[in-house]
Amino acid sequence: MKPRWILPLLALCAALPLAAADKSIVLIAGKPSHPPGMHEFRAGMLLLQQGLAGVPGVKATVHANGWPESDRAFDGAAAVIIYCDGGPRHPVLEGDRKAFLDGLARRGVGLGFMHYGVEIPADKGGPEFLRWIGGHYESNYSCNPMWTPEYQQFPDHPVARGVKPFSNHDEWYFNMRWPENRDGITPILTAKPSDKVRGGPYVHPKGPYPHIVAAAGRTETMMWVRQRPDGGRGFGFTGGHTHANWGDDNQRKVVLNAILWVAGVEVPRDGVASTVTPAQLAANLDPKPAPKAKQQPKK
Repeated sequence: MKPRWILPLLALCAALPLAAADKSIVLIAGKPSHPPGMHEFRAGMLLLQQGLAGVPGVKATVHANGWPESDRAFDGAAAVIIYCDGGPRHPVLEGDRKAFLDGLARRGVGLGFMHYGVEIPADKGGPEFLRWIGGHYESNYSCNPMWTPEYQQFPDHPVARGVKPFSNHDEWYFNMRWPENRDGITPILTAKPSDKVRGGPYVHPKGPYPHIVAAAGRTETMMWVRQRPDGGRGFGFTGGHTHANWGDDNQRKVVLNAILWVAGVEVPRDGVASTVTPAQLAANLDPKPAPKAKQQPKK
């Protein structure tokens, strides 16, 4: 016979909701590249992981050096975010990874790509990127100047919650390749490049490209999100070349908000709050050789 106090306790336990498992977010940092302070994929992802640590119900795991060693790293993932070098050597194009990610996307897993990671060949990965995140960088069609856009206005969208006007000098790509039908795509960071920016030089190839110059005065999109018809979500963020810019509270916030949104997590009313100290910003940088000093011409 159970003691009298057991029955009320059992009834109370039955009335309590079961705790939901944390949403798993997989953060993939590409292999080291570029000089110190640039393309610091691992250090940048660790800062974003730190920013997500204060969000209840979320567990973010960083996998450095290009790709997780086992596909088991993706088990139960709500979102996969990739910050890496792209183009023809994009890590997504190795082996069967593209098909693997496509399978995740078709099951509703959110996908996000950042900086060089948004570049993919139009004929090899382009169709998947258009489906996954709504757009991508295309070589010789898109461009990549170093410039300082002024982000002043933001859409009424969860990813923009709490984001205040900001500006920083970086390799902000623009003129993405978009699908003919842009349904479900929302620009998040937009600005108008000056005629001087459009005229180049771009980082590579240096340009100018006639079609970029001809679009003078047009507002361009440097970050966007996509709500997929299958219920999944994606985003593309073209900044992130210069590591120091992760010290900008609003740049971090808009990216942290996007990570939550594609994972299906409610974005806080004022966005994800996070802080980064100078010491944290300087930590975890990839070991890279210092740039060679320019030799002075002989007299």
